[in-house]
Amino acid sequence: MDYLYRLAAATILFSILSLQANAQKMSRQEYIERYKELAIKEMNEFRIPASITLAQACLESADGNSKLAVEANNHFGIKCSNWTGDTIYHHDDKKNECFRKYKNVEQSFTDHSIFLTKARYAQLFKLDPTDYKSWAKGLSEAGYATNPRYAEHLIKIIEDFSLYRLDSPDSYKVVADNSENNIRERVSPVDSTYKAGFEFSIDRSDNKINGKRYIIAGSNDSYESIASEFNLFHKEILRFNDLESDESLTPGTIVFVEKKGKKGSKDNPTYTVGNEKSYREIAQKTGIRLKNLLKLNSLTETSTPVGGKKIKLR
Repeated sequence: MDYLYRLAAATILFSILSLQANAQKMSRQEYIERYKELAIKEMNEFRIPASITLAQACLESADGNSKLAVEANNHFGIKCSNWTGDTIYHHDDKKNECFRKYKNVEQSFTDHSIFLTKARYAQLFKLDPTDYKSWAKGLSEAGYATNPRYAEHLIKIIEDFSLYRLDSPDSYKVVADNSENNIRERVSPVDSTYKAGFEFSIDRSDNKINGKRYIIAGSNDSYESIASEFNLFHKEILRFNDLESDESLTPGTIVFVEKKGKKGSKDNPTYTVGNEKSYREIAQKTGIRLKNLLKLNSLTETSTPVGGKKIKLR
C-alpha cells in the first residue's frame, strides 16, 4: 500500500508539473507581440526586415520555448565561434556543442543582426528591405540553414501572421551611409557593456582568380573570422592560402576561400615577376598552389623572385 501511495503521489506531481510547463509555454502570437518592437528596432539599426528577424526567431527558438531561449536568452541558435562571453552546451548537429549565452534577449537579437553582416550574406543588403520573400530565399541560398524548405517556412510565418506590415515605411527609417566608401557603422544601443560595434561593406563579395574564389580582407578580419564566415575550419583557410600557421592579416590582403588551382589557365601560361618578395605572394596573385608553382619552375621554398623574370603557370 505504501508503494502504491508513493506511486500515485508521484504520478499526480508529474501531472501537475506537466500542466505547469504547458501553461508556461508561449504561443507564436504571444511571442510575436512580445518581441515585434525589438525586431523593428533591429531593422532600423541594421536594415534587416523586421519580418525576417521575427520569423527566424520564431523558428529558431520554438517561439521562445527552446532550451537555448529559456536558459541562455539565445533565440537564434548562434554557436560560440569567435565568442568570449558566457556559454551553454546543447546537443545539436553534434553532442554538447557550445552556444552563446546572453544577458538578455535584446543582446541575442542584436548579435543575430551582426551575424548577418558576414560577407556571405552581403548580397541581401542590396535587396529592398520590404521584399521579405527575396530575403527569405537569399538566406536559404547563402546557406543559413540546412533545411531546403527554410525559405518556405519563413514566408509562411510572415504571411500567416502578417509580419510584412512591420516592414512598412512607418516602421523603417533609413540609416545614412558613408557614400564615399559604402561602409555602414553600427553600435548596439542595448547595453553599453555589450560590445557590438563593427563596420562592414554591403558590397563586400567574393571574386575569382584562376577560377578560384577569394575575398579582400577588411580592417577587422582575421583568418579565423573569415573561416567562420565561409563555414571552413581554421586549418583549411590556412592551407588554402599556403600558410603553415596563423599570422596577422593586413587589410587589402587576398584571402582564398577554396583550394587554389594546380596550374594556370591556357590564356595565362606565364607570369612576369614584378616587385613580389616571395613566391607565395605570386601564388596568391595567380591563384595557384605554392607547391605546384615551385614544382613547375624547379624552385625551392627558399627561392627569391627576380623582377622581370617570366615564370611558368602551367
